[in-house]
Amino acid sequence: MSESQHGTALLLHNTMRVTDGHLEAYREAIEAAVDFTRAHAPQLMVEIFLDEENMRAHSFQLYADSDAVLRHWDLSDPYIRAVNEHCEVLSLEVYGDPDDRVRAGLPAPGSGVPITFLPRLAGFVRGGS
Repeated sequence: MSESQHGTALLLHNTMRVTDGHLEAYREAIEAAVDFTRAHAPQLMVEIFLDEENMRAHSFQLYADSDAVLRHWDLSDPYIRAVNEHCEVLSLEVYGDPDDRVRAGLPAPGSGVPITFLPRLAGFVRGGS
């Protein structure tokens, strides 16, 4: 994989608060989104974790590069919208260096969603299931 800005892997960690009374609908929307993503979208990895006691969910998604993030947004928009009907994004952490197109597509400063960018130091991704 190229080490250019457009060719570096990106890991996104999204923390959400599940809306009161929406837990089952949130679960259904997430399952539909993950099923669609597994079959059609470019992510190398998607993992969702749920802290039911505190009604917090954590989504981790690994992308090969910024182009893959943009492709995911384009393909998965209806699923993203369906999930967002049942939660509020509390924060987003972006591990890696997304290009300007991805940065422009993230919630704007002042939107209430804090975004943290953490540049890559070192690492690798193994193939797997």
